[in-house]
Amino acid sequence: MLAQLSSLGLSGIEGFPVTVEAYCAEGMPMYELVGLPDAAVKESRERVRAAMAACDILFPVARLTVNLAPADVKKEGPAYDLPIALAILAASGALDPDSLCGVAAVGELSLSGGVLGVRGALSMAMAARQCGVHALLLPAENAREAACVEGLDVLPVHHLSEAIGHLRGRRPISPMAVTPYDQLLQRRQTVHDFCDVRGQKSAKRALEIAAAGGHNVLMIGPPGSGKTMMARCLPGILPDMTLEESLEVTRIHSAAGALAADSGLLLERPFRAPHHTVSAVALVGGGSKAKPGEISLAHHGVLFLDELPEYNRAALEAMRQPLEDGFVSVVRIHAQAQYPARAMLVAAMNPCPCGNYGSKTVPCRCSQKDIARYLGRISGPLLDRIDMQLEVSAVPVREITASAPEEPSAAIRERVQAARLRQRSRLGADGPACNAELTPRQVGEVCRLDDACQALLERACERYHLSMRAVNRTLKVARTIADLAGKEDIEKAHLLEALAYRNPEGSYWK
Repeated sequence: MLAQLSSLGLSGIEGFPVTVEAYCAEGMPMYELVGLPDAAVKESRERVRAAMAACDILFPVARLTVNLAPADVKKEGPAYDLPIALAILAASGALDPDSLCGVAAVGELSLSGGVLGVRGALSMAMAARQCGVHALLLPAENAREAACVEGLDVLPVHHLSEAIGHLRGRRPISPMAVTPYDQLLQRRQTVHDFCDVRGQKSAKRALEIAAAGGHNVLMIGPPGSGKTMMARCLPGILPDMTLEESLEVTRIHSAAGALAADSGLLLERPFRAPHHTVSAVALVGGGSKAKPGEISLAHHGVLFLDELPEYNRAALEAMRQPLEDGFVSVVRIHAQAQYPARAMLVAAMNPCPCGNYGSKTVPCRCSQKDIARYLGRISGPLLDRIDMQLEVSAVPVREITASAPEEPSAAIRERVQAARLRQRSRLGADGPACNAELTPRQVGEVCRLDDACQALLERACERYHLSMRAVNRTLKVARTIADLAGKEDIEKAHLLEALAYRNPEGSYWK
């Protein structure tokens, strides 16, 4: 008898349909699995056999052929265990083949029959809906992340026996309940708050501008001045993610296996802080299976690189193209994928190896040669892609011990959201999400300057030797400052403040 069941595969962060066909015929007992399976898929036979035994079902003693179509696409991972088991049961007569119509299944089987979680469940669920599937049998620990897909009944399965009982009509599985996204956002909690940061008004102002426009930031200052703490507070002032952004972020984390079990949609904007020993592959993505890297896991969020000069030079240079394009193309011999990488780069560093260069209170112990070598680890092209560079000085003792309350993140987030709404209304629903994503043509349209500002910008270009990219990024920052002030046009004060965030580059990298 021939039986077939729909399943799903994962390529990058995109799901694709897979048809699992099982043919059971009389003859010498054998088992053949075809359809370009990898080692994990080939090993499914023993897991399926043991899982059936745990359900008191004998593995068919017959000539059994299982095909995973399309046969020219490589199938990877253990996610095909559950559909293979169900297709075999239908082909051997233990299940009605008609019960598999309109149903898809994904899941790994344990030897005891338990259904274990898989990577990329959300992407698979979205692909299943596009293929016309009306019900998806999914591991229970993946059900919450896939339940947000409208028009698809997500059926959580804990054990193979539950899937069999549902298809036989004896113990129907209730679809996973869907919680509206607006209600989910109400559960958002901010762990780090700017009210805990003492002083640093100018740095907070700069981070507010960065959050409002999605700009990259480099903080330069001595140890203990609060750079890391302020970076961790930054996601708390970013606007709430839209449903589309939340789906995209969740898909990336699910495909990378970075999503916690029984986790639903990610509501908090991601904050990734890889150690400075991270490799270029781990940072931008790649490997034998072309997995997403840290810059993609920080999509729509913050990628924080602390102690920037300590990072591998090749790893930092590999970020230059993703920072400019907003995506990463990973091509390997056996796999290729394209991952979104529209993240805010927030970096922090000391001004010298001892950290006290330029300090007014602690003398620097480094020679000029040591300082030049330390700063030289960061290339000019990478600095050119950082919109805002600010000096963070040590906080005076009187401000540390002051009892006056600091402004909370919630108040700052309201101003940031208002600025983002102005940008959205100006750029349209189909345009860039923030000023940092403006194309050169859009910069010319929305960042027009009057004669006085134009003359000021020309003098700044001559003094600071700004490149064309630096000029465009300065105009974007000025546009964001004007949005925060509620102004339609960029004024001289806005441009001066934006230019001030390019000054540290000339002070340190002469």
